[in-house]
Amino acid sequence: MDLQLLLALLLGIATIIVVVLRTRLDAFVALILASVVTGAVAGQPLLDTIGSITTGFGDTLASIGIVIGLGVGIGKILEVSGAADSLARAFLRAFGKGREEWAMGSVGALVSIPVFCDSGYVIMNPLARSIARVKRGGYVALALALGCGMTLTHHMVPPTPGPLAVSGLLGADLGLVILTGLIFTVLLLPVVILYARWVGPQLEDRLVPAVREAVYGRTAVLAGGSGGLGGLDQRGLDQRSGGGSEGAGADGADTRSTSRNDDAERPSALGEPPAGQPPHKVGAFVGSLPLLVPLLLIIANTVTAAIDRNQQGVLSGDYEVSSWTVPFAFVGNPVIALVIGILLAVYVLLPRWTPRTRVHGWLSEAAASAGLILLITGAGGGFGLVLRDSGVGDALAEAIASLSLPVFLVPFLVATLVRIAQGSGTVAMVTAASVTAPLLQPLGIDPLLAAMACTTGSMVFSYFNDSYFWVVTRFTGLEGTAALRGWSGITTAVWAGSIPLLFVLSLVVG
Repeated sequence: MDLQLLLALLLGIATIIVVVLRTRLDAFVALILASVVTGAVAGQPLLDTIGSITTGFGDTLASIGIVIGLGVGIGKILEVSGAADSLARAFLRAFGKGREEWAMGSVGALVSIPVFCDSGYVIMNPLARSIARVKRGGYVALALALGCGMTLTHHMVPPTPGPLAVSGLLGADLGLVILTGLIFTVLLLPVVILYARWVGPQLEDRLVPAVREAVYGRTAVLAGGSGGLGGLDQRGLDQRSGGGSEGAGADGADTRSTSRNDDAERPSALGEPPAGQPPHKVGAFVGSLPLLVPLLLIIANTVTAAIDRNQQGVLSGDYEVSSWTVPFAFVGNPVIALVIGILLAVYVLLPRWTPRTRVHGWLSEAAASAGLILLITGAGGGFGLVLRDSGVGDALAEAIASLSLPVFLVPFLVATLVRIAQGSGTVAMVTAASVTAPLLQPLGIDPLLAAMACTTGSMVFSYFNDSYFWVVTRFTGLEGTAALRGWSGITTAVWAGSIPLLFVLSLVVG
């Protein structure tokens, strides 16, 4: 690879890492600056570099911006309506006693598809505490399973914004990314459960006192090394935790009864119902509709398009859509599918007495939370186009082609290195997708394989520079080396577990 172009690429990635870690600027500005540095070092005319940035930004958001905005809106309504909580409790009942870690991991994976994992963990953690209080032990394993279950779908399954952005940047079929992400999630979930069950009992006696008291009660005494609890008197079982920013707030459940504990109610974001109106409750099936219907519509579009292509003998590239697939292509377009989803969320999940202004406020909050992700995604598109237009992408493709490594390891390793360096999984996968986009055609990398490599590579070793690390470890009550063994270890385990899955996928898609 030409030394100048290699230096341009390395300095571009280094710019992202240094700006995020060492300055007051965020990843959006870092990606813009990295684009300018890369273009300048590669010898691209400065005005052409600006043109590549703005064109790449606009083209990327044209394909994915609306979808991200609608997706976070659905997630917000699921959160405030109580639908996410109802889904979680339904999973617990379905899995049954003795399989609580499987239930919590599955709950986390489901809830984190539409809801940001940070807020999703805050919502679901009291449920893990309730189960541990009734079991008199096992809280660490439950909390880690919940958190890492959320990590799986947060990184791999649209309409979570990160994988949505990667799909848009690489031009991967969204339905295939959803299906593959769900398959990877199912296959990696046993890794989550096995690791949580292995390390949880070892860390149970490392809980910080405040969290131990909040979970098990004031008089809880650990039984030596077993992860179980003994010495819980009635006062300990009845102890209720107060809310707090560090996650000490539990659900206020009276744990003398498992059924009462499972059905315990927390303060609702909906507020108090009008006089004469019953408290609003959402069943699990109804609560799943705004999530399930859009996913099924998108997948149906993918399946019918594949059948149509096969009938016409056009397996790749553009083709003329048959008339019978047009309805599926319309309602299965991610924009239309998620519009249907947000209509279901607002008009099915929320009670009729919810003020319009409050709904507008929730949707505004969701839009605000999506704002930075939209900017980062667009800037990633600009960075990718600079790499392509400046010649860095072609030079990198030629260099990789001369190596004996599987080509999909390039986006995987880029995502891994950027994640370790700066902490954000979204920034890591967007950066990897931006670097990979110019390589797809020269190296013949399948967009689906590249997308999964970017998303799985970004799961590695969540630690101090990752905001989600602090959410999970503080709510779980782990500090220092215990936090690293528990949370950093489990995220690295699923990262390692994804490598053989990528090799299998490369055999399937070529």
